[in-house]
Amino acid sequence: MSRVIFIGAGPGDPELLTVKAHEKIKKAQVILYAGSLVNPQVFAHCPETAEVASSASMDLEEMTDFMISRVKEGKEVLRLHTGDPSLYGAIAEQIRKLEGEKVAYEVIPGISSFLAGAAAMKKELTLPGKSQTVIISRVAGKTPVPEKENLASLASHQASLVLFLSAGQVNRVVQDCLTAYSPETPAAIAYRVGWPDQRILRGMLVKLPEMMEKAGIRKTALIYIGDFLQAEGDDSLLYDAEFTHEYREGGKS
Repeated sequence: MSRVIFIGAGPGDPELLTVKAHEKIKKAQVILYAGSLVNPQVFAHCPETAEVASSASMDLEEMTDFMISRVKEGKEVLRLHTGDPSLYGAIAEQIRKLEGEKVAYEVIPGISSFLAGAAAMKKELTLPGKSQTVIISRVAGKTPVPEKENLASLASHQASLVLFLSAGQVNRVVQDCLTAYSPETPAAIAYRVGWPDQRILRGMLVKLPEMMEKAGIRKTALIYIGDFLQAEGDDSLLYDAEFTHEYREGGKS
């Protein structure tokens, strides 16, 4: 069936592509991928006959016109986005255009870079007794952020914090976060997670700008802030010998 399929291409490692996405790419007719953000190795197994185009130089109209025209030719178009398209994927505006033209579409999720970053650091974002909330956000730049979601207000929760698209404004990040977190709060930078040149930097919140400047990192990096990076946390109740749940009665010796 001719349609557009939005695919989460994962953080960069082609082995982190979902099986469903892999199978779709293996039979692709048309691929439109998000420029330098998506590792070309992710679709290296597509047919030689597939039409492959980068959207790096395209605006919204050009992207959607490309997809709509191919669908009207009876082709299936795979629109590859980095990570998971539901996070900063800008798919909503593309979908509105497709719906306006009555073009069928679906979305295949992918592994987000923030999850791959946590895995690379071997850390659990939700430690019992320390933090049971993960806040995913970004600081305002060329694209604004709703005032009610300003970073200082989010930092007030002192939850596990993950910031996308904010590496270029690390000084602003630190300034806003210091209104709630202590200067010594553990922090980390995950650079190009899932790519061969992946790097993980660790330190304190107050040292983030210095760490990034020394490493020459200004973009394509996630910022993690919170005690989860160092704290041990409590044991979960789920595996406690005294805890009863649907599949196990607790307290038995």
